[in-house]
Order: sequence, then structure tokens, then C-alpha cells
Amino acid sequence: MKLFGLIGYPLSHSFSQTYFREKFKHLKLLNYDYLNFPIEDISEIKNIIYKHPSLLGFNVTIPYKETILDYLDSIDEAARQIAAVNTVKVIRQNNKEIKLIGYNTDTYGFEESLKPFLLNSHKHALILGTGGASKAVAFVLKKRNIDYKLVSRKPNNKEVINYRELNKALIKKHTLIINTTPLGMYPHIENCPDIPYHFIETNHLLFDLVYNPEKTLFLKKGEKYGALTSNGYRMLEHQAEKAWGIFKSR
Repeated sequence: MKLFGLIGYPLSHSFSQTYFREKFKHLKLLNYDYLNFPIEDISEIKNIIYKHPSLLGFNVTIPYKETILDYLDSIDEAARQIAAVNTVKVIRQNNKEIKLIGYNTDTYGFEESLKPFLLNSHKHALILGTGGASKAVAFVLKKRNIDYKLVSRKPNNKEVINYRELNKALIKKHTLIINTTPLGMYPHIENCPDIPYHFIETNHLLFDLVYNPEKTLFLKKGEKYGALTSNGYRMLEHQAEKAWGIFKSR
């Protein structure tokens, strides 16, 4: 058996397990499986690795994309720049020595899913949230020469602004708004980022990394004012394919 998995908490409605199991079935990889590992503390990853000797790789989701760094032997350059990892390859040598190598496939997933929606008018962006996913988004925006501001409920430096600072001028200027927080994720579908939606116009693009529900309250409110919207499902597909390429490489 060749095993792969997902660590995070909670994982009750994970995309990854269904996606990879369907992939294994389609490819007729009968000795492959993908499990969810909902852990309440990142330190539990050690026990998971040793209890599952067939585990060859795993994905990482909220809230461990940054804290997983302390448990890795090395990380690739993109993950190093972002300081967040969502894919880990497990290398087992002589059935004893174990090495964990970290990657960030969120950058690839986000860029590929954003491309079809980008217009020349999307030169300024607001990134809602400052967690591991927001760093991947910022990495892509910088690469594409899109100016951005980070928005948080509790700004910890002068480069991050508070939600209360969002006014008509800022919303009008920043026509690309990306939610990287879990606000609105099932089952808490009544939640959404606290931004002044009434300043949104038809030239805005609202992108939500949340994919369950398919249309979050954040996206619904954007559509109310004529904005173009997209959820994070395609991003997950792209990043999962990139992760699969890493898992199966030698």
C-alpha cells in the first residue's frame, strides 16, 4: 500500500481525500489510498508518520501551513520565500531514516485559477487575511506586478491595514479582492469578511479561496453589486495536480 494524506483541523469536509481517491481509481492504482489526519496539535505529525510506514506524502491545510516548517528537513525555494508549506514529501531511507521535504503548490494553484479572470484593470489588490494562504497569494501578485495591501482584524505591522480602514477610495482603487480567510466556510456559511461591499462596482473581481459552499456570502455580496466572482475550487484542483507530481517523482 502506498499512502498519502492531509493534515489540518478540522477536516470534516475535505476536498483532497475525495479528489485523490477518485484519481487513484481512474488511474487504476489499486494499492494507493489517501487519508485525512485531523490533528489538534501540529506535534502529532510525528506519530502519524511513524504509525503509517507506507505514508509517502501529505498535504497541509489550515491551521498548520506555517507551523509545519519546524518539522521539515528542507523546503523548496518558493516555500522558503513564502514561509508556508502545503505539500510534504516523505522520503524513507533504509526503512529507518525519514526526511520531510516541503513545497508550496498553492502559488501554482492560485495563479492558474486567477489567470482566466484577470483584466488590465486589475492592478491593485486587497488580500483579506494574513495566514499561510495569504502569503502564497501575495507571492503570485508580486510576480505578476499587481500591487497589494494586506487586511487583518489585528494588524501586526505598518504594512497591514485594519478592516476599519477600508473606505470608498480604497475599495474603488483595489479592483481585485481576495479572501484568504476561512470566513464563510461550511458550516458557518452566514459569515463573511467585514468590508464595505456597497462600494464594489462592476469592474471588481472577488476571488474566494473557500470552495465550500460553492458560492460564499462574500461572493454573493460581490455579485449583488455586479462584480465578477470565483471560488477556490479550481485553485484546489491545480494545486492538487502539482502536489501529485511531487508525490510521484523520485
